[in-house]
Amino acid sequence: MNEFMQIVFLAQVGTTMAMVGIIWFAQIVHYPLFTKVDPSSFKEYQDFNLRRTVLIVIPLQMIEMGTALLLVWKTPAGLLPLQVWANLILIGLIWCSTAFLQVPRHYRLTRGFDLKGINFLINTNWIRTIGWSIRCVLVLWMIKSLM
Repeated sequence: MNEFMQIVFLAQVGTTMAMVGIIWFAQIVHYPLFTKVDPSSFKEYQDFNLRRTVLIVIPLQMIEMGTALLLVWKTPAGLLPLQVWANLILIGLIWCSTAFLQVPRHYRLTRGFDLKGINFLINTNWIRTIGWSIRCVLVLWMIKSLM
């Protein structure tokens, strides 16, 4: 593997592991805490939450997608096509869930406290939590394949 693809692969590993940690924190701590926010200040809380969260997750997800595409395009020797394609497909599933389920719900919650909406967010976020967890195992398998 050339130096550029080593950097691409390491960026894929790093962003995947970062997002796995973030998504489990969101699933177990952050999203359930929405139910504890005072409804009278929830709109302000959610506006702040969205502004700050995107600063972290958008760059990570963009790097994650970009490096996954590069790994499919120039699959390093030692990695299987199954590994790089499964990785890209899982990212696509996560992005679809984010775009069509979580993001619209987050923006709906900027109108104010909505327990049903919060529970929807918590329940549908399992799609991403499981997706990123599978990706974690997949990326570890990729590392093993390159050793």
